[in-house]
Amino acid sequence: MLNPLQSTLLPPSTLTASSLRVATYNIHKGVRGMGPTKRLEIHNLGLAVEAMDADLVCLQEVRHHHHQEARAFSATQFGHWAWPPQPQADFLAPEGYEVAYRTNAVTRHGEHGNALLSRWPLGEVRHHDVSDHRLEQRGLLHVTVQWHHALLHVVVVHLGLIHASRVRQTQRVADMVLQDIPLDAPVIVAGDFNDWNEALDQILVPAGLHRARTDDMPRAATFPSRVPVLALDRVYTRGLRCSQLMVPRGTAWARMSDHLPLVAEFELADAV
Repeated sequence: MLNPLQSTLLPPSTLTASSLRVATYNIHKGVRGMGPTKRLEIHNLGLAVEAMDADLVCLQEVRHHHHQEARAFSATQFGHWAWPPQPQADFLAPEGYEVAYRTNAVTRHGEHGNALLSRWPLGEVRHHDVSDHRLEQRGLLHVTVQWHHALLHVVVVHLGLIHASRVRQTQRVADMVLQDIPLDAPVIVAGDFNDWNEALDQILVPAGLHRARTDDMPRAATFPSRVPVLALDRVYTRGLRCSQLMVPRGTAWARMSDHLPLVAEFELADAV
């Protein structure tokens, strides 16, 4: 089993910390490779989630179940070859974390969707179907989180592969934030935006949402994981200030998914 290095990450986060650590990660359904080289990475991803030590972990391409892969990675085998008996979001959640999950896409043998793992108490959980055409099933996971004395609204996204669809889906995110979330509430929108051509930022600005950046990392490339050149995975916020941003690198991280995770630290904007 791989051991993602803690030294590649930020210092530990705790419930008493004034900052909020947020990670977003497309886990590729916990499986890599094809045919006879196909391998189960969900156990290593569990180590990765624990190593990130984030208060909020926003996950995409998460399986609740998949009967064919469960048979292929038989639960009668041990260690890396065992398909977990519980849904992937529950399996990946560190001890004490709460879990929210909703399905985006239903396939022949199973399904997959978005998940939020939280060190802080969760409130209402909603799902918004933003499918734009019949070839892609897409959704938004919208969860309230009680962080210290603030009620955060967290939206986990996984947008489409077609540019026009992404534009319309991003507009729906902006509309939802403006219409459904109080103007004084802090908001986090995180996930895989599939925005190859960097065209979505301005659509979210009218909703008060801005991409998390720092002076030393204005653009965080996360895809493909072995040689990342595209900033597909992002965090947008309203009412929060980004103080740190990082992308874990190295062989262990590159093999677990086709994406690398993005990890960011935030403070309330009016507290700085």
